[in-house]
Amino acid sequence: MQTVVGVAILDQGRVLAARRASGPDAGGWEFPGGKVELGESPEQAAVREIGEELGCVVEVVGWFDRTEAISADLELRVALGRLVSGDPVPQAGDHDEIRWLTLAELGTVPWLAADVPFVSELTDQPVGGAH
Repeated sequence: MQTVVGVAILDQGRVLAARRASGPDAGGWEFPGGKVELGESPEQAAVREIGEELGCVVEVVGWFDRTEAISADLELRVALGRLVSGDPVPQAGDHDEIRWLTLAELGTVPWLAADVPFVSELTDQPVGGAH
């Protein structure tokens, strides 16, 4: 089972959501991130993927306790991240739109199935807190 990391980037009471640009999940919203590579920790993958996809630097400040199946061979693990430097802008073609959403706005976009449980957990805690 390969791990995919997503990062719920928290900033000023908001959470960053990213819309998939292509593929079977096109138009669906997710926490940005990607696959953990061989020899890489999930935290390293989270920081690397956000740099590649959004051109900014994040710090991992916590993790959700759960994982969710994406497919038979992929599982999603989501980190809580803090923006350290730069402004997130889609870089690698993975996403065609990003939005900063307040907790009240999290339900206004169609989240990908694997991300939904993490969105639900976010709405149960103050933005900026970590599990």
